[in-house]
Amino acid sequence: MERRELLKMIAAATGAAMIGVPGLVFSRTPGATGGAFSATDIALLDEIADTILPRTRTPGAKDAGTGPFMALYVTDCYTPEQQEIFRAGLLDIDKRAGGRFIALTPQARTELLRGLDAEARKQLSMATVAAGGAHRGPVKPHYFTMLKQLTIFSFFTSQVGANEALQYVAVPGRYDGDMPYVPGTPAWATD
Repeated sequence: MERRELLKMIAAATGAAMIGVPGLVFSRTPGATGGAFSATDIALLDEIADTILPRTRTPGAKDAGTGPFMALYVTDCYTPEQQEIFRAGLLDIDKRAGGRFIALTPQARTELLRGLDAEARKQLSMATVAAGGAHRGPVKPHYFTMLKQLTIFSFFTSQVGANEALQYVAVPGRYDGDMPYVPGTPAWATD
């Protein structure tokens, strides 16, 4: 299974649970950039997102305008604590990159983000073990988990993601529980 196909399935199966209801009602304003983030921050968000979801036979995250959307979403929908974690994460990524993530080669970017993904999973795993196998209250999210979720959410809810990566139906027809599956058919997106 290709990574892009797996991400489509994750987004379709857990989009609402992962981001929450406010994200589903959020609408994008063309040209809006999330005033609390600088143009440099937004460019960094675009590059990180494009490393997570690069252009293949379908558009990548940067093609969908994920950077400006993520900046606006973090500014408008995250709590001050979550914003602090997110912003500190952007600084940490640049620090781990030796100064500037944007200056890294595509392979070095991928390796850095894979390391962060493993770190985020380990943090969640340790929090689960510390709670006796079950979450007992909110766990501080790892900033990379937040970045990855926002990348997937912003891409698959964008016009580019809905029309070119997913199979778009504005108003779906009747329910058909026995619809034949043709391998390679994109997942569905609706309004």
